Amino acid sequence: MKSKALRQSKQIHASILASGVDMNFESLNSKLVGLYASCGDLNSARLIFQEIQNPDVFALNWMISASAFNGYCEEAVGYFSLLQESKHHPNGYTFSTVLKACVGLMDANKGKKFHAMIYKVGFESNVCVGNALIDMYGKCGNIVNARRMFDEMPKRDVASWTSMICGYSNAGKIEQSFVLFDRMKLEGLEPNGFTWNAMIVAHARRGDCSGALILFSRMTRELLVPDLVTWNALISGSVQSHQNDEAVKLFRQMLNAGIRPNHVTVTGFLPVCGSDGLLMIGKAIHGLIYRMGLSVNVFVCSALIDMYSRCGSVIGAQNVFDKTQTKNVASWNAMIGCYGKHSMVDLSVELFERMQDEGMKANEITLVLILSACSHGGLVEKGLKIFRCMEENYGVEISKEHYACVVDILCRWGRMEEAYELVKQMPMEVTNSIIGAFFNGCKIHNRRDLALKLAEDILNMDLNRPEGFVTLSNIYAADGEWDEVENLRNLIKEMGFHKRPGFSWVEKKAKSADWNYEKKAKRLI
Repeated sequence: MKSKALRQSKQIHASILASGVDMNFESLNSKLVGLYASCGDLNSARLIFQEIQNPDVFALNWMISASAFNGYCEEAVGYFSLLQESKHHPNGYTFSTVLKACVGLMDANKGKKFHAMIYKVGFESNVCVGNALIDMYGKCGNIVNARRMFDEMPKRDVASWTSMICGYSNAGKIEQSFVLFDRMKLEGLEPNGFTWNAMIVAHARRGDCSGALILFSRMTRELLVPDLVTWNALISGSVQSHQNDEAVKLFRQMLNAGIRPNHVTVTGFLPVCGSDGLLMIGKAIHGLIYRMGLSVNVFVCSALIDMYSRCGSVIGAQNVFDKTQTKNVASWNAMIGCYGKHSMVDLSVELFERMQDEGMKANEITLVLILSACSHGGLVEKGLKIFRCMEENYGVEISKEHYACVVDILCRWGRMEEAYELVKQMPMEVTNSIIGAFFNGCKIHNRRDLALKLAEDILNMDLNRPEGFVTLSNIYAADGEWDEVENLRNLIKEMGFHKRPGFSWVEKKAKSADWNYEKKAKRLI
């Protein structure tokens, strides 16, 4: 829509220039600024604005608004300063838009200065300005000032209540947001779609997936339509809360409702296919992504690579990686991790080196993945070399995860003395995974002496390490020392730890076949 409007705007502009009309007549320049700004062409709006000798409030308001909307918040504040230097005075719309720039800057102090100006010129009673102040204080984390502004407003509309409800929800004050939501109805104001969506999104982003779903159910019962942001928040919230069945159900409902997914939707949903091994559903989503033109998005591509990798399809992951025109570090990491996970260690190392050659800087996750690959492939010296020069060559600070990988490398390949010394010399807290890997190595390589030595060190440090003690218990059991086994298991029980049972997932063809995503996708495009 905007691109079509922009073409028409340029045609109008060309006609005006061709006619030779004075651009100052009827403030034509200012109107053209507004025309381009409303079409999202900020560069053209800037060029025309610069030609105006004495810009009026209309032109300045458009530049403040367009700059703030496009993320140039400092620039928006600069246009406000230009307005102050001119003979013109700011109006309610000026203050409403410049407060959005304060939100973009997350600068409550700057917002307070504008609040003082608003009070001085008498715009505090303006509902739109009041709403903008509540929104600014709420999003900048000053919930007390937001509530004070809300309470002092002589007149409130639905937007006022919605802004305050959002402020409470974003601040984690869920109960207050519910109280205000119910009070709004008692005062005769019906929450609109924005209010409901705001409540649901805030709850989902806070990890309160159950609360978000309850609100979603109430919203749909009142025949209000959830927007795409709400669907995205619910789906990703369900995934993050490990409620994968709920995420699947929501994604299906969204398609049935005729809502067109975007890149946020699919990147939020694809981890479900990966974690549950639902390759057929993942492929169907890939088809939908291709048909909707989302495959050019680098984040979508990274999510697809990860999904195929988790589902065991290296070829699928490789095809996506090879066809990705613009790769970010997440894309490279996903493919390096895929090769390492499936024991294609040489390819993992080769891709890591190619990544360096192409100028892509490795991050801490890249190093964890390549060290893990070296461990599984027996590339001990290669892994140790990378570990020792991490900070110098890659600018990555060594973390507990990197230590865990190197301890695993040494223990897998029988270099137990080195592993013991590395654990002892660690400059940070020793993790459960490191202790577990070490004890497991002691069991495999028959180094009971080192296991007992580290166990004594751990007990002296008075640390709760159940995973390592389970392996140590197994070492005692293998030697027939049942009294020691009983002592260790009693100790684990006293700590209050319990072993979680394992489980497996099986993808049923009938269930997957019920998902006709590609058919739905054709209907949406």
